[in-house]
Amino acid sequence: MEGEMKNFVFVWTTVLASLLFCRKISDVIAPGIPRLLAFVPVICIFFYLPLLLTAVHLCGTTSFFVTWLANFKLVLFALDKGPLFSNPPLPLSKFILTACVPIKISDKSHNKKKSIQADGKSSREASESEKSDESKADGHRSEVGASRKGTKSPINYSVKFMVFVLLLKVYEYKDHFHPLMKMALFCVHIYVVLDVGLALVAYLARAIFGFDLEPQFDEPYLATSLQDFWGKRWNLMVTGILHPTVYLPVRSFSGRFLSRELASLPAVIATFIVSGLMHELIFYYLGRLKPTWEVTWFFVIHGVLVSLELVVKRAVGGRSRLPAVVSGPLALGLVVATSFWLFFPPYLRCDTEIRSCKEIVAFMELVVRGRFVGPNDVSCPYF
Repeated sequence: MEGEMKNFVFVWTTVLASLLFCRKISDVIAPGIPRLLAFVPVICIFFYLPLLLTAVHLCGTTSFFVTWLANFKLVLFALDKGPLFSNPPLPLSKFILTACVPIKISDKSHNKKKSIQADGKSSREASESEKSDESKADGHRSEVGASRKGTKSPINYSVKFMVFVLLLKVYEYKDHFHPLMKMALFCVHIYVVLDVGLALVAYLARAIFGFDLEPQFDEPYLATSLQDFWGKRWNLMVTGILHPTVYLPVRSFSGRFLSRELASLPAVIATFIVSGLMHELIFYYLGRLKPTWEVTWFFVIHGVLVSLELVVKRAVGGRSRLPAVVSGPLALGLVVATSFWLFFPPYLRCDTEIRSCKEIVAFMELVVRGRFVGPNDVSCPYF
């Protein structure tokens, strides 16, 4: 475990140094292909770094935040686009945090900057300017699929925490459950932990740094269709980064040969394919097992299904649509069924749930009893 922590420190020191290089080199190289070529060595390093880690929490977090999100953000930044691009440029600290952590600059600090820039204008002009900017921001959020909603109530998170505690109790009777039931419970477990955990981190980030975390989920169990589930409710950090890096370029290229309505279909499928390949890569980092491409096919299938859904919606318009009380459960049922078929089997073959549980138990031993033990020296009471 000591060697793992040394590797973790080395990995993130390398990440910080690489991002510092990208920030400085962007001052002397114009946006476009030349800057992108200058970023290529860093992008390759970011693909390599997770191979130095074996712990599920350390490797999984690094591969998702650095190999996926940071690399895609750097590609956009090379073209003067995306969350890393700003005029005037982001301060170095904000640049690094935005690149390697799923955060965005808070609207509070953004509005402060706007008020300073509006100094000298009449109060009416400044107010109109802010309203215009907010309207544009809302339009962009709607376009990428991230819905703008207020902060969830404490009751919402309290209920989810109680669900998590209940799951821990239910796991004590795991030997009496069917394997599919275990996977269903584990799916709920992952969602609740991520949603509540990221909400806590968001609160701390907002209080300390003035940042808001990019939303990860928006109550996916309330989805009314596959398009609603994937585009507006599930894993919104990925949705927000795949939209400008994959969807928009493919749609623009397809628009040269297809009508505007049809051009979006290959863009949707391409977006899901890229998402599948990145998930496949992360699963490889976690288990170091030969890829079976089941995860990729899971996303390819859903890309085709979402495209078909778009075609049907456009064909019927507002007529003859299924009510949400019917379409919602059908969409969720399809996601769950295909997850059990293609998504969870390769995930479970990595023994991810057992390894992550042992890592948590080892961490609690250190915090509660002051004993430094490795994950392999403890047992998981739930799996």
